[in-house]
Amino acid sequence: MTTTLTPPPRSKPGAAKRLKGFARRWWHQLTAMRTALLLLLALALAAIPGSTFPQRSISAVDVADYYAQHPDLAPWLDRLWAFDVYTSPWFSAIYLLLMISLVGCILPRLGVHWKALRAKVPDAPKRMSILPYHRTLAVDANQSMARAVLKQRRWRTTVREAEDGTVTISAEKGHLRETGNLLFHTSIIFMLVGVAVGSLMSWYGNRILSEDKSYCNNLQQYDEYGLGAWVEETDLPRFCLTLDQFDAEFTDGGPTAFEADVDYETASGTGNYDLEVNYPLNIDGTNVFLIGHGYTAVATFTDRYGQTQTVHQEFLSMDAALNSEGAFKFPDANVDPETGLVDEDAEVGFDAILVPTYDDTGMLLGTDPELNNPVLALTAYTGDLGLADGQPESVYAINEAQIASGNLEQVNDQVEVIGVGDTMTLPDGSSLTFDGVEQYAVLQVRHDPGGPVVLAGAILLLGGLLPALAVRRRRFWIRWNPDGTVETAGLNRNDYDGLDEECDELTALIAPGHEPPQASESDDSIGSRP
Repeated sequence: MTTTLTPPPRSKPGAAKRLKGFARRWWHQLTAMRTALLLLLALALAAIPGSTFPQRSISAVDVADYYAQHPDLAPWLDRLWAFDVYTSPWFSAIYLLLMISLVGCILPRLGVHWKALRAKVPDAPKRMSILPYHRTLAVDANQSMARAVLKQRRWRTTVREAEDGTVTISAEKGHLRETGNLLFHTSIIFMLVGVAVGSLMSWYGNRILSEDKSYCNNLQQYDEYGLGAWVEETDLPRFCLTLDQFDAEFTDGGPTAFEADVDYETASGTGNYDLEVNYPLNIDGTNVFLIGHGYTAVATFTDRYGQTQTVHQEFLSMDAALNSEGAFKFPDANVDPETGLVDEDAEVGFDAILVPTYDDTGMLLGTDPELNNPVLALTAYTGDLGLADGQPESVYAINEAQIASGNLEQVNDQVEVIGVGDTMTLPDGSSLTFDGVEQYAVLQVRHDPGGPVVLAGAILLLGGLLPALAVRRRRFWIRWNPDGTVETAGLNRNDYDGLDEECDELTALIAPGHEPPQASESDDSIGSRP
């Protein structure tokens, strides 16, 4: 009688076990180096919209202009976070996954590398002739000398003695290569963390500050500013700055030195500082940088009723000679003293170019940035400047849309050039007098806690990249056999064309009477195999 045995049915793994296996598989996928490279590529591609579309964190005015130019497309792009790319959920997800992938990739390799550093050097194979480099010495070699030579050349060594009298010295060198690889990948994590900290916790503000003018550290007094996602206006340190004097030195038509004499006041007291390029003023962990320089035109406008107002208007440089453009706007000009009302469409504006050194040769723009003969080239407009519509616009130019729509009419057909002390008179009797020129400094106030972290990452990157590229891991053995023969062998763990030469040099030092064989043309390729 034949009996057939039926195996018992397999029990299905529990839900917890299946979930654990699923998580383990995905963790291995996420922490693979291939995945990290793909995520790094995805992060680079995800950053492209941030360079293509205007970003609110940089300029809300540019975003508003984009809305005006593309009223149908802009709302859809905004739903996709195209104007806030670097704080969008999809960009943050890629960023976070990349950091997790790199950490998960580095930690196991770090453990393996630490064990390799503490482990003994592996023994030579029984048949050393199978290794890429192999020599049988015709002369004797001293064991003590061999250990001393290898130690002097900074090889890690392990000495083994077998029962049959065989003595083997195993030597290894080049672990610094893997150390460099780990430092290189760790540096990427440092830089990612530094950039993330900077994006969340940093802030900056740019301010044009003329001589004898002051400002305090709040957002309303900055010409341009940006706040990190975790920064509120109340987090800004409280201080005020005054620009006492600005000095610029020029040589051969170019600037050679800038120096701003500033006074500052904080809750703990006052101080004075000579602010120079690359030498910022530090106030409560916040750096004040001198990043630019320009000219402020001082002018007095007299309207048709004889009312005067003096303005100090900063001009933006257009070239290295500091030929600069700007505008004077007088929306409250021509107020009738009897009625107290502004005449309809009687606002006045001037488009202007400031030339520091005018040479009167027929060319308007000068070539010297120093203030030797400053002039203003003026074009006057009357009408509606468009300042009452609530739309942001540049303070350095007359609104082109108002001119195109006819709301502003050009008064003078040709540009009128006036020097310091001269006056331009309009047909209605109003006038603009050029009083003089002051200098201004462009200051950037910045707090970036992620900067030191990024710097540390950059140092680690350079420190890790050099050994990762230059160092080669290799092993060397020397064996004293019971029959009196001595063998040496070498193995390269990476592509290394100089293995034979290095091993021959070691062999010659260990056994001074040994002469390496001369390679023939037929076995040149064999003798230099990696």
